[in-house]
Amino acid sequence: MPLFSLLLYAFVSSFTPGPNNIMAMLFANKYGFKKTFKFCLGVGVGFLVILILSAYFNLLLHNFLPKIEFIMRLLGAAYMLYLAFKIVTSKNTGNDNNGGSNNSFFVGVVLQFINPKAILYGITAMSTFVLPYNSSHFGLLLYSLLLASIAIMSTSSWSMFGSIFKEFIAKYKNQFNIVMALLLVYSAITILIG
Repeated sequence: MPLFSLLLYAFVSSFTPGPNNIMAMLFANKYGFKKTFKFCLGVGVGFLVILILSAYFNLLLHNFLPKIEFIMRLLGAAYMLYLAFKIVTSKNTGNDNNGGSNNSFFVGVVLQFINPKAILYGITAMSTFVLPYNSSHFGLLLYSLLLASIAIMSTSSWSMFGSIFKEFIAKYKNQFNIVMALLLVYSAITILIG
């Protein structure tokens, strides 16, 4: 098994900007790292489920992927555009009207099921790097846990960045929100045309 290639793919894909990382950074900036860590764990658990499903249903998904892929692209792009809109139009009062409910473990899990980057990553990682070399139940679970751990490290590092640079980001909140929203719009566009 090309383990180095798998790890390289996993780290590059996990640590690049995407909905999970951008939301983790924004949540940590607003709520702090400790309160955001549950979201990061939720991302990891949701991603673990996606990876396991990708491993066991890879052939089935491969047959239906052209039909599913278009719908997932539309849903994912629409969700990213919605997040971008919410970020740009958010008030900078510092008040939290929803009590941090959008920063929950459950939201982190559910986000994975409409995150095309996570789904396509899971399908690609499993079909390219894992299944050709290992199809045992233990092996699939082990690789799924490894990749989910990398996802938790990724979102946690982005949330730490948001927490550490809280004062800087607060000073340039409008500009920061615009940049984050533009990154989400870019992600949505690349999903639609990719």
